Amino acid sequence: MSLALNALVVLGTVVLMEGVAYATHRWIMHGPLGWGWHRSHHEPHEHVLERNDLYAVVFTILSGFLVAIGMAGVWPLRQVGIGLMVYGILYFIVHDGLVHQRWPFRVVPRGGYVKRLVQAHLMHHAVDGRDGCVSFGFLYAPPLSDLKARLQRNASVRAPRGRTERAGTA
Repeated sequence: MSLALNALVVLGTVVLMEGVAYATHRWIMHGPLGWGWHRSHHEPHEHVLERNDLYAVVFTILSGFLVAIGMAGVWPLRQVGIGLMVYGILYFIVHDGLVHQRWPFRVVPRGGYVKRLVQAHLMHHAVDGRDGCVSFGFLYAPPLSDLKARLQRNASVRAPRGRTERAGTA
């Protein structure tokens, strides 16, 4: 296959992964099936790792499996696996690094889309428990005014706490 087509598959996978991540976050992680792991991400703690980090392990294994099958000759699974890996790297940089400050240094976006992305995810954490949350994507941030309106309709809103407070304001 041509380099351009392979690159297009990788890029397309990264874009589609935002939809997969939204659905996984909304209906699995915040649903009865996945809340057992994801709850750790919504509760204050002082640990370096969270049970929620097991999702990264699952997606890393899936990415490696797809790359391996693709290397064995099943096109385009290698490119899909690489796209999944690229999305995982972007997730790590944005979600774990910028939003939740899980790096040994601090970076606070001062404006633009990256600041909006951080604020949208902090709004996701402005609700106790798994119900009533907003903004389930990781690289797409809906307009903040829409998120604020949805949160105002939710009676269980609280101020962000724990690691999320350090990342900026909601």
